[in-house]
Amino acid sequence: MSKQRMLQFVTVEKEMPEKRPPDLRAHDFREIYAEYAREKAAEQAGRCSQCGVPYCQTHCPLHNNIPDWLQLTAQGRLQEAYELSQATNTFPEICGRICPQDRLCEGNCVIEQSGHGTVTIGAVEKYITDTAWDEGWVKPIRPAQERPESVGIIGAGPGGLAAADMLRRQGVQVTVYDRYDRAGGLMVYGIPGFKLEKEVVTRRNDQLADGGVTFVLNCDVGKDITFAEIREKHDAVLIATGVYKSRALQMPNVDSAGIVRAIDYLTASNRVGFGDSVPEYETGELNAAGKRVVVIGGGDTAMDCVRTAVRQGATSVKCLYRRDRANMPGSQREVANAEEEGVQFEWLTAPKGFAEEGGAVSGVLVQRMRLGAPDATGRQAPEVIEGADYVEEADLVIKALGFEPEEMVTMFDQPELEVTRWGTIKADFRTHATSLPGVYAVGDIVRGASLVVWAIRDGREAAEAMLASFAERQTIAAE
Repeated sequence: MSKQRMLQFVTVEKEMPEKRPPDLRAHDFREIYAEYAREKAAEQAGRCSQCGVPYCQTHCPLHNNIPDWLQLTAQGRLQEAYELSQATNTFPEICGRICPQDRLCEGNCVIEQSGHGTVTIGAVEKYITDTAWDEGWVKPIRPAQERPESVGIIGAGPGGLAAADMLRRQGVQVTVYDRYDRAGGLMVYGIPGFKLEKEVVTRRNDQLADGGVTFVLNCDVGKDITFAEIREKHDAVLIATGVYKSRALQMPNVDSAGIVRAIDYLTASNRVGFGDSVPEYETGELNAAGKRVVVIGGGDTAMDCVRTAVRQGATSVKCLYRRDRANMPGSQREVANAEEEGVQFEWLTAPKGFAEEGGAVSGVLVQRMRLGAPDATGRQAPEVIEGADYVEEADLVIKALGFEPEEMVTMFDQPELEVTRWGTIKADFRTHATSLPGVYAVGDIVRGASLVVWAIRDGREAAEAMLASFAERQTIAAE
């Protein structure tokens, strides 16, 4: 097929997969986007300009070979497109759903910058891999040869699972330890089903288990088993715990009933989706039904919370964010989805305290803000407008202010483990090796709260470093 089949962006307009109408999707937790049909996926992939310097690939943390698998999709060669996509990404169907493409690959698409509308990279990526699962192209993990080396991975989130996948494919013996009862980390208990249906994650977990990865769940390292015991059991250890400690607010009445952490709220909702019994949900403590809900924060977690509250039947849902829309950290696509579903955004606002009645929150004391001079990161710093305070009535307030690392040195009883002043683990940016011999660390516990795609990249790189270390040991032993 000639290259002229590509470069269709001038005559073919950008078209996302069809979204279910807001009045329908706001009542369930199913994903909101439909799949492309085969012809539509090929048409949209054919809009790619095949530019000589692919900024989409450069700005993808995994450096996925996006132009080539778009061209293969346009040519109808979907199995080859999947194999090329899978070569650099352990979980392409997950990234296709939850990556903020508007900030990464699509946000740097050349034809987007020229005014033609970006190639719908994420939707095509999702389509390719979903098709691969349907057609049986996703093969079981069957190592050509078993190896004697053993790796213990602490944390069953995207970084840990990406490393487990790569190591197991090379025949390494892999055990994954996680404090929760299901593997997947925030992909299972943090991200709502309307962005990532749980079967998408659990089938990858099943693939890993079927391929020989051992999962030790409901295992809190530092309590149920010591870190030292894990090091003793394995030739190498990977710390991929993520960050789960919520940032705190210090202000009047912050401990009132009805003020909850985003992670608790989202976990309860996802557990209910699995069919679990969740007493805090059933009593209404972590349930927005019939309540005036206020979410504090402007990141992707805040977007997950406001859209979850809509689906739980809140009477109103408002989001307070201290900067304006253009300066919020969350995905603009998610903001638009939330607005379609009835969420109200109160830009340039921040809490200064909470009103309560009978020990329960009744409102948020809000101060209006304006943007002043840029701060140390270059973003305009918000400033309080004196005398412009007001009260936002609320029955449920959700704090979505980001996450911080737990005290790893204390939790693992490892005083030699070097951490940064922010409490994240110090690790080499190439190999991900820590200050402890044979111990590596990846994902949010090194980067701070970040994206799933960065954790996947870290996990893959750490696996490569471990394999290189094992090979070096074999060479030395043979000499």
